[in-house]
Amino acid sequence: MRSSLAPGIRLITSFSRDSWYRGFTLFLTFLFYTSYHLSRKPISIVKSELHRNCSTVIRPPNLNGTNNETWCDWAPFDQDNYQTLFGAVDNSFLVAYAIGMFISGIFGERVPLRYYLTTGMLLSGVFTCLFGLGFYWNIHSIWYYAFVQAMNGLVQTTGWPAVVACVGNWFGKGKRGFIMGVWNSHTSVGNILGSLIAGLFVSSAWGMSFIVPGVIIASTGVLCFFFLVERPEDVGCSPPQHHEDDEKEPLLQNSSSNEEIFSSPDQYNSISSEPDLEQTQAISFCGALRIPGVVEFSLCLLFAKLVSYTFLYWLPLYISNVAHFDPKAAGDMSTLFDVGGIVGGIVAGLVSDQIGGRAFTCCVMLIVAAPMLFLYNYIGQYSLATTIGMLLVCGALVNGPYALITTAVSADLGTHESLKGNSRALSTVTAIIDGTGSIGAALGPLLAGLISPTGWNNVFFMLITADILACLLLSRLVYKEVRGWCGHTFQQGFKLA
Repeated sequence: MRSSLAPGIRLITSFSRDSWYRGFTLFLTFLFYTSYHLSRKPISIVKSELHRNCSTVIRPPNLNGTNNETWCDWAPFDQDNYQTLFGAVDNSFLVAYAIGMFISGIFGERVPLRYYLTTGMLLSGVFTCLFGLGFYWNIHSIWYYAFVQAMNGLVQTTGWPAVVACVGNWFGKGKRGFIMGVWNSHTSVGNILGSLIAGLFVSSAWGMSFIVPGVIIASTGVLCFFFLVERPEDVGCSPPQHHEDDEKEPLLQNSSSNEEIFSSPDQYNSISSEPDLEQTQAISFCGALRIPGVVEFSLCLLFAKLVSYTFLYWLPLYISNVAHFDPKAAGDMSTLFDVGGIVGGIVAGLVSDQIGGRAFTCCVMLIVAAPMLFLYNYIGQYSLATTIGMLLVCGALVNGPYALITTAVSADLGTHESLKGNSRALSTVTAIIDGTGSIGAALGPLLAGLISPTGWNNVFFMLITADILACLLLSRLVYKEVRGWCGHTFQQGFKLA
C-alpha cells in the first residue's frame, strides 16, 4: 500500500516524470554555466598579485636586482603601462568572445547541444590551465597570455547559447522570468567560487588559481556528455507551452498518476508526433534580427554588460587601490557585488513575470543604478559597512537587467509568436543578444584600462553614462508595454461598466 512507503519515496513519487527531468536539466545547466564563469574570474583576482606595491613586501635577502619597486611583480606586468597590458589581456578574451558569439549561435542550432557543450567545456579547461602553467613554465611574454585568453574567449562562446536553448526547450513562458532569474544566479555563484578558489592560491602560487578552475570546467564537460538531455521529446516528456497565458507547467508539478520516472523514451514515440519540416528549419541570422525587440534588447545589453564586466574585471583592483586591501581580501570583498547580483536577477525575473513587462523592469533598475554608482564611488569606501552595503545594492541593480535580458528575454524572443512554433531560433537569438552585449563587455574593461590612469572618478562617470544609454535604448519598448497596460485597463473598465 502507498501509505506504507517510506516518506522519502512518497516525496519522489509525488512528482511527475516531466517535473523530475525539468529539475534535473535545470540543475545540470546551472552547474555547467557556473563552471564557465568560475574559470573566467581568476584573472581579475590575480591582477593585484601580478603587479603589487613591492615597497610594502618583505624582500628575500638572496634575491638579486636593485629595483625595490618592481622586484615582486611578474614581468611583463612590472612596467608603468601594466594597466594597459591588463586591458590587452582582458580584451583578448572579450573581443574573441564577442566575435565568436555571433558564430556560436548558428552552430548551436545545427549541432547537438550535448556534444557542443562538452567540447566547449573541455577546451575551456585546457586554455584556462595553460594560462596558469605560465607561472610554472616561467613565461613572461604578453603575447602568450593574450593568445591563451583569446582562444579561451573563443571556445567559451559555446556555453551561453547552448544552455539558454536547452532551458528554453524545457520551460514555457509563464514562469520563465522567475525560474530563469533563480537559474541565472549561476553567473554570480561562478564568480564567487572563482574568486574564492583563486584567492586561496593567489599569494603563494597564482598559477593554481587558473589550473584548479580549468580542471573543474573540464570535469563538468565530461558530466555533460553523459547526462544532458536536450529536449523533452528525447525522453518522451511533454514539450512546454510557449504562448499560453494560463501556463500550467510548474517546475515540480504533482503527478496525477503513478508514472515511472525513468521509463524508456521508446514507449512515448506514439505520443509525440514528428514536428513539421518547416518548424524544424533553423532560423537565419537576418531572420532572427527581424524578431520584434531583438535589436533594442541587444543594444541595451551592450551598455548593461559594459558596466557589469567592468566591475567583473576591475573591481578587485579598484578595492585594492582605493580601500588598500591585500589581494585576497579585495577578491573576497568583490564577491559581495555578485551576491547582490543573485538577488537582483531573481527580483527582476519575479517582478517582470508579475507585471508582464520585461523592458519596464530593466529600465527602472537601470535608472536607479545610475545614482547608486555615483554614491558608491564617493561614499563606498568610508567604512566597511558602507562598502558592503553599496556593493550589494550596486550588484543587484547592475546585474538585475543584465540577467533578465540574457535569460528570460532571450528565451521569450527565441520562442516569439512570429516564429509560428519554430523552436530552432533560441540559440541564434541568444547568440545575437549576448554577442552584441559582449561587444560592450570588451569595451568596458578596455576603456577602464585607458581611463583609470586619469582617476577612478572618470571610470565611474563612464559607467554611469553607459547605464543611462542602456535605459534610453529601451524607451520604445517601455512605451509599448505601458500603452498595452493602459489599453488593457481601459478595456477591463469598459467591460465592468
